[in-house]
Amino acid sequence: MFWINDLVLGNSLLRWVIAGAVAAGLTGAARLVRSWVVPRLNARAARSGTLFSLCLANLVARTHLLFVLALALALGVQWLDLPERILHYLDLLPPVALILQMAAWGHWGVGLWIDRRFQGDPGASSSRAGVLGFILRLGIWSLVLLMVLDVMGFNITTLVASLGIGGIAVALALQNILGDLFASLSITMDKPFVAGDFIIVDTCLGTVQAIGLKTTRIRSLSGEEIIISNSDLLKSRIRNFRSMEQRRVLFGFSISYRTPVERVAEVPADLRRIIEAQPRTRFDRAHFLEFSNSGLKFEVVYYVLDADYNLYMDTQQAINLGLLEVFRDKGVSFSFPTIPAELIPGQMEQR
Repeated sequence: MFWINDLVLGNSLLRWVIAGAVAAGLTGAARLVRSWVVPRLNARAARSGTLFSLCLANLVARTHLLFVLALALALGVQWLDLPERILHYLDLLPPVALILQMAAWGHWGVGLWIDRRFQGDPGASSSRAGVLGFILRLGIWSLVLLMVLDVMGFNITTLVASLGIGGIAVALALQNILGDLFASLSITMDKPFVAGDFIIVDTCLGTVQAIGLKTTRIRSLSGEEIIISNSDLLKSRIRNFRSMEQRRVLFGFSISYRTPVERVAEVPADLRRIIEAQPRTRFDRAHFLEFSNSGLKFEVVYYVLDADYNLYMDTQQAINLGLLEVFRDKGVSFSFPTIPAELIPGQMEQR
């Protein structure tokens, strides 16, 4: 057994065996504890449903084996007498592993917060949640990078100053892209629309498919995909039909001047009866508006108590058919547009 005392890199084999046993034993013990603890914590979280139980179970489950191994190696090398340079790098393992482990926990925490913050809002899951999650995770990993560099001995003050000067140059070069990025963040936070909303932007109308970091994609009624930059969207007037609970409808028509006065007086009551007979409508008014060039002009206003466009068209069609039937029974005829005399060929010459 004299070989136990043989030296390897300045340490006996016994010391190497002890160091390896400590590292392997701590790593194996941590794995066994985690395999025993995680199922019980998950069961407890499922029973209680509390946020604390859920976080505790996921933090333990997401504790990476490499983090445990780094701590175990740091403890194991305490039995060895190694050169200063090697010890320096080995001493960096625990803080670097801890920073990376905390970053992994933070990455998961951002996802948990977003899921709970936007729960019940399916449109947000593809718009606000995606953009906000990207920005928060980018911030976490950027901070982690600086912390790791600081732990390893780099002068991050000079680095941050250099990045600041370079960042200004990059920002000037990429101002359009950055403008769209911040516009995307503004859209996701202010929520002028979300995925699934039907909107009208200038002359474009359709359903929002996705809100990206630079562009928003809209599926038009004719089927093609319209892609608009987010900064252009914020500069436009947007009409969003998502929150519309009812639709105000105004329409007019004219009847012939030959219609008897008593029949003209009956038209508003007839319109009220026709409109109120339709489901999910509310009659507002019907008036003999004016004497027009073509006939006696009426104006009608009613409400469809639903935002569905097809329901509105079905209702208007039923009202038009009902109006035709009533006028046919009462002998009332619609008027026809008249052509001014000066527009009729030959009239000017005859004058």
